Amino acid sequence: MPGPNRTHMTDLRGAAALMVDATSGVTRVVERMHRTIQRVPGPAGAKTTDRPGGITGLVYRSVMAGIRLSGLGIDAGLQQVAEWLPESETGSSQKRDALLSALNGVYGDFLADRNNPLAIDMTVRHAGTPIDLENPPASTVRGPAAASAAGQPGVSSGRLLLLVHGLCLNDDHWLRDGHDHGAELAEEFGYVPLYLRYNTGRRIADNGRELAVGLETLVSRWPAPVTELVIIGHSMGGLVARSACHFADLEKQTWRQHLRKLIFLGSPHYGAPLERGGHRLDRLLEISPYSAPLAQIGRRRSAGITDLRHGRITHGAPRIEPLPENVKCYAAAATLGAQRGLLSERLVGDGLVPIRSALGHHPDAGPTLGIPEQRQWVGYRMGHLELLGHPEVHSRLRCWIARD
Repeated sequence: MPGPNRTHMTDLRGAAALMVDATSGVTRVVERMHRTIQRVPGPAGAKTTDRPGGITGLVYRSVMAGIRLSGLGIDAGLQQVAEWLPESETGSSQKRDALLSALNGVYGDFLADRNNPLAIDMTVRHAGTPIDLENPPASTVRGPAAASAAGQPGVSSGRLLLLVHGLCLNDDHWLRDGHDHGAELAEEFGYVPLYLRYNTGRRIADNGRELAVGLETLVSRWPAPVTELVIIGHSMGGLVARSACHFADLEKQTWRQHLRKLIFLGSPHYGAPLERGGHRLDRLLEISPYSAPLAQIGRRRSAGITDLRHGRITHGAPRIEPLPENVKCYAAAATLGAQRGLLSERLVGDGLVPIRSALGHHPDAGPTLGIPEQRQWVGYRMGHLELLGHPEVHSRLRCWIARD
């Protein structure tokens, strides 16, 4: 059985730091509740903002200082141990990556702000391995489309297919029951399949800007002239792709000239009801000064999740951003029902995203994204994650990729 390695110790450092931060957060909540009880306000009204004084305040300040000092000591000790341990020979496991992705989806912005080693860095991956954007490998295409796509088999292809995953997921989740949309489409049509891995807890706009910069570097350094770029985004991934296009247009980046198609799979262009429900619960808790401290815990969900409330893809106030120009956009939605109806259109949908939001139809008859009806598709008796590997979805993707 292999012994501990540097990856194990890095994960332990990150988990310890997260526990210290969580303990500090709970202590602050208890402190606010204690102060509220001291003041004995009415059941409704202004919440308590000042901190306890006297001996009570001294106790809380001492506890917080002790927590911080303990955290610093634990981190310093674990860091020294990590330097003596070997690197992992097997790399990261899919189980570990899945846990990190879920954690980053919920607390990713917090982890990044604290420089926690558990925070995921954005990478573009090929064949399961991150690639150096400054020096990408001479990737090859295989299959019947190789000769036409690359000139001859074994030569680097200039046709790129980028897949962008959704909230709390990673690039490994594109493989479901032995099927991978990206790998099979690339094999058939002669693309080089690339997969984005990113911290889904960060703001969508922050991820979009970073992706735009990364694509600019990748396209300019690709070993063959890039002739075509297609992006498929699942759920939040579609919003990140739209955000990248937004920033690329603002900064006049050249990779946008190569983007031919943008395909959305269950992307909440107009937001997701579950996040709106969480926001309303926070507002409800703040009605009473006694429950207001608990709203802090609810608000701790990541910025990425809160951006899903309205499908925000820029840094400004939520507003409807148009689709990128000169790009053919396609949208696939799903519903758990056997047919479309008012409930699935506005609320249920695939369990997370309503049909109207996924297709870019404004829920209040306002301005829509304007995706042509012939580029829209709805899958029935299908959930949100099934969009990642359902045979009907793949058949539709093949039609869209082959079209025009």
